[in-house]
Amino acid sequence: MDELMTVVEWSRAQFALTAIYHWLFVPLTLGLSVIVAVMESIYVKTQSEKWLAATKFWMTLFGINFAIGVATGMILEFEFGTNWSNYSWFVGDIFGAPLAIEGLLAFFMESTFVAVMFFGWNKVSPRFHLAATWLTAIGASISALWILVANSWMQYPVGMEFDPAQMRNVMDDFWALFSGVAINKFLHATLSGWALSGVFVIGVSCWMLFKGRNREFAVRSIKVGAWVGLTGLLLTMYTGDGSAVEVTKTQPMKLAAMEGLYRGTTEQGLVAVGMVNPDKKWNDTQDEYLFDITIPYGLSILAKHDPKAFVPGIADIVEGIDVNETGDTINTVGYAERIARGKAAHEALRDFDKARAAGNLTLENEARERLMKDYPYFGYGYFDSVDEAIPPVAMTFYSFRIMVVLGSYFLLFYLIVLLSLYWKKLPIEQARWLQVIAIVSVPFMWVCSEAGWVVAEVGRQPWTVQDLLPTRAAISSIPASSVITTFWLFAGIFTVLLVAEVSIMMRQISKKSTTNLQTAYV
Repeated sequence: MDELMTVVEWSRAQFALTAIYHWLFVPLTLGLSVIVAVMESIYVKTQSEKWLAATKFWMTLFGINFAIGVATGMILEFEFGTNWSNYSWFVGDIFGAPLAIEGLLAFFMESTFVAVMFFGWNKVSPRFHLAATWLTAIGASISALWILVANSWMQYPVGMEFDPAQMRNVMDDFWALFSGVAINKFLHATLSGWALSGVFVIGVSCWMLFKGRNREFAVRSIKVGAWVGLTGLLLTMYTGDGSAVEVTKTQPMKLAAMEGLYRGTTEQGLVAVGMVNPDKKWNDTQDEYLFDITIPYGLSILAKHDPKAFVPGIADIVEGIDVNETGDTINTVGYAERIARGKAAHEALRDFDKARAAGNLTLENEARERLMKDYPYFGYGYFDSVDEAIPPVAMTFYSFRIMVVLGSYFLLFYLIVLLSLYWKKLPIEQARWLQVIAIVSVPFMWVCSEAGWVVAEVGRQPWTVQDLLPTRAAISSIPASSVITTFWLFAGIFTVLLVAEVSIMMRQISKKSTTNLQTAYV
């Protein structure tokens, strides 16, 4: 058992490492491709060499980021086969479909037109080149769509049926994969890339202003970055609200962990600032927080758009207690019962296998019926205690607040930047303090973005597939030493790639901060 848990924990750590590094590159690809396309659209319309220079400069930074993002993304997908082979077998027919479409359609489209973007200048017409740039941006978003559809299925498994003869899930409704969870996650993640890239463009441009070079270019870039970024941020906040509603319906335990809530009430408040009690257990009487400042009715509004709604806490969910719309207390399926029914499903699956091997069709059908009755709780059968099914509360709680606080900060940031662009009393070209803030803000946008993924993925633990397959049952049968070795190998490789990207980008930015951009690209 110790060897098994070591493999599980190190496999999770390796996948988390790869995903975190990969997500450093993805949002910048998604957003910067749109910003470049907007700039080139202005160039084609105005035929201004200044906009051509801006387009080519930001396109160069996009290309550097795109190349390294592809490398980390390929490794991430290979890990499903190397480290999570049981998972791949269990869900391969469903999970593999969107990934295959992403590789064959979206990535192929993206890679084809990115070549035209970089090598098609003076070889194709300006309008064809512009179309290639927009198709690259669209292809990047479509690529993200299929990956996020696959991820959303893990959070909310629909459109499939378990086949006990194969001991795996098979797809029976492809379009069910486009659930409310998937659509909100896709929009939330993709649009957040616009917001991140806007901050990146503003920060780099403010560096040029701070150095006193290419002022006109910098201001022009800031305008595009600010408007695209603000649009993305506002839409990210809107889709975040939709995601909260979907999480309430499909993953109430994640929502409770996000709030550090153990006992819910009607008219439930939202903790704006607080510190969770690290010693708190779901079944004791200790306070949930060491301190907290709560917004009245906030969580009820966020979760159900009803200030009087009941939001269950961790203990309520474990015990199977909820309150319906009329205010009556009702019983749901508690975690102890879920574990018992999960184990019953496992026993039924074993009986099905025995009956099938013996050729006893009557017993086979009877076992199948028992299995399908309890299959919604199949994953709980791997647990011996309800404590094993509760996610890490503190990490989820703090990550959610980091994301919200920084998101609110960047909303204010964008508004001030836009004010400085159009209000003559506060010109950004002269506001050194604002330039410094913009430069310093760039890494915090990545912190905000990564925090969102921590909420999404840590909040659903211990599941690889919600309610059906926990991480301990999803791993490959490999030695722990192999996973540990590759973890440190990947950590070194990814760090080198990250340092290489930052170094190359800084060299490009520094070079353009000391040259005239309009003449550099003409």
